[in-house]
This record gives sequence, structure tokens and C-alpha cells, in this order.
Amino acid sequence: MYREEAAPGIPGAVRWASVSRGEGPVRVLPDGCLDLLWSSRSGLLVAGPDRQAHLSVSVPGERWVGLRLPPGTGPAVFGIPADELRDQRVPLADLWGPAAAELADRIAAADSRGRRVAALLEEVARGRLRAAGGPDPLGARVAARLAAGATVAATAAEVGLGPRALHRRSRLLFGYGPKALARILRMRRALDLARSGAPLAEVAVLAGYADQAHLTREVKELAGVPPTRLLPPAGV
Repeated sequence: MYREEAAPGIPGAVRWASVSRGEGPVRVLPDGCLDLLWSSRSGLLVAGPDRQAHLSVSVPGERWVGLRLPPGTGPAVFGIPADELRDQRVPLADLWGPAAAELADRIAAADSRGRRVAALLEEVARGRLRAAGGPDPLGARVAARLAAGATVAATAAEVGLGPRALHRRSRLLFGYGPKALARILRMRRALDLARSGAPLAEVAVLAGYADQAHLTREVKELAGVPPTRLLPPAGV
């Protein structure tokens, strides 16, 4: 069971919740985001930005609640550059110390329903974001341009940075350089198109790949499986 909804207090953020059925690892695709997580088994965690799909393993009945922060926002919330969390899942206490323990106590005192826990995660993240003066506005600008299919060179020119400066700022904001982020966002754009029913050959053209074979290679490298494995069966 999985559900998600917009987090109204943080533009672009998403609240999500799931309950594991213990059916094996769940493939979490890279998205350029950082997540604040709560697990009924593992407690509070931070999920850093992944370069490739992360296989999440849970026990049957384990509950997960998360706050997915949009690309570029996480560093202001967690107080650490994104590249220091790349490809990692770390206890929130390692970053926040006593503040993490306080949040854990508040969650334990709540009724532990997903929406209540999600609201607490959002409340705390919103407070830390406000204390930090908000996210670096460059993050949203760069992510939006790359998500729309702009080249790295065009994006750098639009935000007024040279290639090296953009790469350096991108590592701090997203966990990797703009080329890596562009590949990840293009894959997600392609999968969204494919899930809407467009044939893969058409998806490849619309998403900016050379051809369907190029699309398949890129998805396999980033997701670990070909695109057909990530799409619902025909007729569903």
C-alpha cells in the first residue's frame, strides 16, 4: 500500500506513506530529492540523493512515512550539502542530534497514523527551512530548466553561471552535477510519458533520446532494469 499527497507548507514537497507486505525489495528510482523518513522499525532517517535505483528492504507490516523535498531544498532543511548524503540512508540523529530525539518523542506521543506523522515531519522541516532563510533559489531554477529538457549549457547561461560554477553549486544542492541530474530527470520524464500510454519509440523522441535503444540503455543504467519492467502490464 502506498499513497502520496502534496505537502502544503513546502512548495514542491510531497508527503508519502506505505506499509510493507514483505514481498521483496522495493526499487526506489533516483529523483534528485532528499527525503526525511520515519520507519516503524528503524525510526527517523534521511535518504540522500541516489545516482542509481535504491533497493529498499522492509519487514512485513513495517510502516514508512516520508517527506520528499524537491531538488535543491534538502540541504537547507538538513543543514548539510547534498553530496555528503549521496547514495546514503543515515539516522537523522547523526545530523540533528537532540533535535532528532525530540522529534522521535513527538512521533511516539502521536497516534502514529501516517497523516499525523507526515504532518509532524513537515512541520519540523518547515521550521528548519524558515530558520535557514529558505532554500537556495538556484536549485529550483536549475531543476526546472533541466526537467523541461534544457541542455546543461543553456541552463548555465540562463542562471548566469559558468560550467564549473554550476557543477559545484549543483553538487551542493542536488548531490551530483547538472549532467547527472539532467539524465535522472529525463528518465523520469520518459517514464511518465510511457505510463500515460505513449509507445516507447515515441517516448524516446519526446524525451530527447536518440532512439528507443538509447532510452532503454539509459533506464537500465539508472534504474537497474529496462523500462518495460517499470511499466504496468498491458491492459492494466
